[in-house]
Amino acid sequence: MQNILRILFHIFIVKPLLYIIIGYNVIGYKNLVINKQVIIIANHNSHLDTLLLLNLFPLKQLQSIRPVAASEYFLQNPIIKFISTVCLNILPISRVKFSKTNNPLRIMSERIRENDSLIIFPEGTRGNPEEMQRFKIGVGHLIRKFPDILVQPIFVRGAGRNLPKGEVVLVPFFCDLVIGESMKFTNKTKEEIVQELEARFKSMQAL
Repeated sequence: MQNILRILFHIFIVKPLLYIIIGYNVIGYKNLVINKQVIIIANHNSHLDTLLLLNLFPLKQLQSIRPVAASEYFLQNPIIKFISTVCLNILPISRVKFSKTNNPLRIMSERIRENDSLIIFPEGTRGNPEEMQRFKIGVGHLIRKFPDILVQPIFVRGAGRNLPKGEVVLVPFFCDLVIGESMKFTNKTKEEIVQELEARFKSMQAL
């Protein structure tokens, strides 16, 4: 039932919003890994980022793609919780008071072992429009634990102007999604993984 609701939400709300009201262009679509388990890495300027990324994939694949999101925000009231968990299928993690049971790395690792794909914003939070922050070292920890899983880098350009952090009014600016070639990291330290990811994103910004 939840999967049906999720598909209907994307057909009747997400797709009209992105195609009719906003509009966006995809660069490098041939690089997108479809119907395989991946760790999707993207920069983060807006709540629209998650919708844009999910919309790249077939509807039938949405049940296995989990956007990693802060539980303190997305579980704060019943309406936001329903949209986030049922319609967007988020993987809620806490950003405060870490313990053995709510450790983000452990939670994400469990979902990967269950064959889910994850959407991760390694900056940790939404930044200023069109400004990319340094990636947190945690993404290096996670990728290092699963060296056989493809990492899909996707650079989102423009969403921070549509709906920047702190704003609730949507402004219709055109967006770009730049999909980079998938990556694998074997025998790399967590620091090397983060450095290579940041370098890839800097090159994608120029496209």
